[in-house]
Amino acid sequence: MRVLIAGGGIAGQALAFWLARGGHRVTVVERFPALRATGAQVDLRGQGIQAVRRMGLLDAVRDRLVDEKGVAFVDARGRARATIMANTSGRGRQTLTSEYEIMRGDLVRILHDATRHHAEYIFGKSVDGFEQDEHRVVAHFSDGSSGEYDLLVGADGQGSRIRRAIHPEGFDPYWRVGIHMAYWFVPRIASDGTVRDTYMAPGGRQIMRRSHNPTETQVYFVLREESEEASAIHREPVERQQEFWASRFRDAGWQTERFVEGMRTSPFFYSQEVAQVRTDTWSEGRVALAGDAAHCASPYSGMGVSGGLVGAHVLAGEINRHPDDLPTALANYDTVLRPFVDEIQAEVNPRLLRLGLPMTRRAVDAFQAVTALACFLRVPDLVARWSKEDRGGDWRLPRGAPRPSAA
Repeated sequence: MRVLIAGGGIAGQALAFWLARGGHRVTVVERFPALRATGAQVDLRGQGIQAVRRMGLLDAVRDRLVDEKGVAFVDARGRARATIMANTSGRGRQTLTSEYEIMRGDLVRILHDATRHHAEYIFGKSVDGFEQDEHRVVAHFSDGSSGEYDLLVGADGQGSRIRRAIHPEGFDPYWRVGIHMAYWFVPRIASDGTVRDTYMAPGGRQIMRRSHNPTETQVYFVLREESEEASAIHREPVERQQEFWASRFRDAGWQTERFVEGMRTSPFFYSQEVAQVRTDTWSEGRVALAGDAAHCASPYSGMGVSGGLVGAHVLAGEINRHPDDLPTALANYDTVLRPFVDEIQAEVNPRLLRLGLPMTRRAVDAFQAVTALACFLRVPDLVARWSKEDRGGDWRLPRGAPRPSAA
């Protein structure tokens, strides 16, 4: 098949890996002028680890892991009130820190190295529209050109253009929880250790600090707010976004001044509303969705990247298994993957999220006291080690289809 993938991120490249391995002619178009190997820290969990292992890339991932040993909840002086370490026992459930923490850019580069000789990559170009019939889909590109394909896959992220085109006008795929997040990099200082610091301030505000190399530290500002201004700010120019975050956290305390100052000169800045993508269908005719475009689980699920890798494996497996019957392949993709997606999206509980973003000083103090007691009694460690499965439940990653040459 001639397959066009819109989006050269993690899900798009993973899909290209499996489809090219199945003997299909794969083209990946990415609207950015070069490989978008940027972004903050991501993790692999559960079935996502298994998907990378099946790609033969787990050793490459291990070579690029970030040394994050756990999470500490700190007070305004930076003193740890409670610490939850990563579960490195090899069994049970991952804690707040996964055994496999990696920078998004490193994972993107690993996937690109594994696919660039087997799939065609076109940068600085996007799919602006398409039409289809029962035999083909014609994609129209941003440079005025067009091309014919057997399948178009939108792997173009949470704000997917392809998804908007296959759903009714006015359809809202987003499930919101009233939480917003921004993250960027600042210079690392001596006190920035290998345990992630989490600080809470009244007003539903949270600051996280984690360091990924000897010179850089990641900063995350998280805000609990349900307002039109907060929801709209992510579409404003970066300067306006930064003003918004600086104003909301001006009196938060701890290292806020350092982080806001570093925001101005950071080589990377991203602001987003925490939301899930929920749709009843992931395909229409010869057009399908993958990764965040289909089923974004949100950062709080801990399974966003793993979900994209797993979804790519399932979609490619069904296409490789039914190369002459695309309707069956896409129907199976939905049937097989939907229970897994439902499971990882259900991990995001709005009530629990709000507990972690207290509005008053008394609520902040209560949260820290309860967390400190739980850690003293080793509750998080025992729960992780004795859990029967990681996030994603007991859903099993299906076997991939054999290559055509082996059929």
